[in-house]
Amino acid sequence: MGHYRTAVIAAAALLGGRPLVAQIDYRNLDEGRPVQTEDAYPAERYAFELLTPWSLDARPGGTTSVLITPELEYGAFMNGQVGIAAPLARVRAAGTTDLGLAGVRLHAFYNFNTESRSLPALALRTDLALPVGALAGDVARVTLKAIATRSWGLIRAHLNAAWSLGSESGLAEAAVAPRWSGSVAVDRTLFRSSLLLILEGLAEQEVQGAPTTVLLGAGARWQMSPTVVLDAGLSRRLTSAGPDVGLTVGLTRVFGAGGLLPAELR
Repeated sequence: MGHYRTAVIAAAALLGGRPLVAQIDYRNLDEGRPVQTEDAYPAERYAFELLTPWSLDARPGGTTSVLITPELEYGAFMNGQVGIAAPLARVRAAGTTDLGLAGVRLHAFYNFNTESRSLPALALRTDLALPVGALAGDVARVTLKAIATRSWGLIRAHLNAAWSLGSESGLAEAAVAPRWSGSVAVDRTLFRSSLLLILEGLAEQEVQGAPTTVLLGAGARWQMSPTVVLDAGLSRRLTSAGPDVGLTVGLTRVFGAGGLLPAELR
């Protein structure tokens, strides 16, 4: 998510009155796209973003999770967005494989300010994970996240801090938010290339009493067209004794719905 997005372009003659939304979207960091850290800016107002990421998480002991997480985000109000995601998971462990829906997630995101000389951009995000599906567990879970972004020309830095509330018994088999996490990421735009490179450091505790894990990640976002962005990322948990890597690849497609736009933008 970012503030480098263009205005809505009317294309009534070609598209039967439906608007086409264009943007410069490669500089936007959504959660998990391609690193866990996100920036402090929401989707453009009235714009939809359809995200279709694929991710792999291979851990010591042979547990491997593969997720396809279609997500729809909408700039529903000024400086804010809402979204819904439905992760589909395959979990392989101890010689068995489980397939199914790993919950339904709803989120709301609000940006309090654009950055200034004295303040970074600040935002708050809240997520609700519902126990829907065979791999969704038995409990609902709420996660609150504070986000800050500061820019220096082509370079930006981001801080995220998140806390999850709710029972830790009966959690989902996959796509579970940690009990707490904190991360820092730095990204850089390559001049006139529509390409963003990202480095991330993250610490988290999955459940109460578990050891803190430390993760390093790197990724890139490439603007393939005005409305399509390709992202890819790789991560490694440094505190693991064996293979413990993550991989993500995904596309983001931005579009508009004419009936939801104010009259002056139709």
